[in-house]
Amino acid sequence: MNSITRRMLLACAVSVSLAGFVPASFADDKVTLRMSTPASETDQRSVALAEVFAPQVADFATYEPHYNGSLIAQGSELESIASGDLEMSIASAQELATFFPEFSIFATGYVHQDAAHQVAVFNDPLMDPFKQKVEDELGVKLLSVMYLGRRNVNLRQSKDELTVMKPEDLAGVNLRMPGSDAWQFLGKALGANPTPMAFTEIYTALSTGSVDGQDNPLPTIVDAKFYEVTKQVVLTSHLVDLNYIAFSKAVWDKLTPEQQATVQKAADEAAESGRQAQLKKEEELVSFLREQGMDIYEPDLAAFRNHVQAQYVGSEFAASWPEGLLDKINALGN
Repeated sequence: MNSITRRMLLACAVSVSLAGFVPASFADDKVTLRMSTPASETDQRSVALAEVFAPQVADFATYEPHYNGSLIAQGSELESIASGDLEMSIASAQELATFFPEFSIFATGYVHQDAAHQVAVFNDPLMDPFKQKVEDELGVKLLSVMYLGRRNVNLRQSKDELTVMKPEDLAGVNLRMPGSDAWQFLGKALGANPTPMAFTEIYTALSTGSVDGQDNPLPTIVDAKFYEVTKQVVLTSHLVDLNYIAFSKAVWDKLTPEQQATVQKAADEAAESGRQAQLKKEEELVSFLREQGMDIYEPDLAAFRNHVQAQYVGSEFAASWPEGLLDKINALGN
């Protein structure tokens, strides 16, 4: 199904759901808020919503999480909210971009600088037309932004063999990147020679030298034990990834103003709790990796950011971005 057809069907679903939507349950004057997420129960996003969001809305809502995609298949959550079959989910900028191509800017290298910059961007008036369009055309209210972590470059060579401070230092480096055109473009924009490869093949490829490195967040580097076959992590932070807390606009409209304020506050505080937990975890993993003998350092981020953004400007990946938006986002950073 192409994006236009998909959006037409969703528009019909939203109009029907907004006209006569009956939430899952208002028994005992409480609404049931079913959360469908592909994440596990122990994921920091799941923990934050269960421990921070749920208690704050408990007077008027029952929070009912469904983990590991057990209720709604991953990638179908937004359609389910639009059709009235789900109340909450977490949504990526990449997923929203399949409906609204301009959202691709929030999934682009070096657009978000860090966790605090994500929050500043989300809360700035520049986001208002994005949020409004999602509400009007999809029936989804974006409540808050959740920090997922930073992707970094992880190499087989030691820092003594190869020190990466600027994009030109990655020239000739075969860097495994996910296989889509967008990921391959980002790898090339970083200055490397991007190599598509399945995630399951990375460890062996690093150990044999089939690739020189790979990019992933620190938790993935540790979980996949890539530190066993690599010697350095360059903290390029080339993609600061996020999710949005997505909420049914139809349910929102049936809440009282006081309840709406409580839901918004609960979402913001859950997002902040998860953000701090993830930042702390990243700090701990830096210490762990150094204990494993790895070199970990920060390159010239301004040089990388300027180089990467210059590659995007004028490319097909930036064609849908509103004029001047990238400059406005950059101005909110450091």
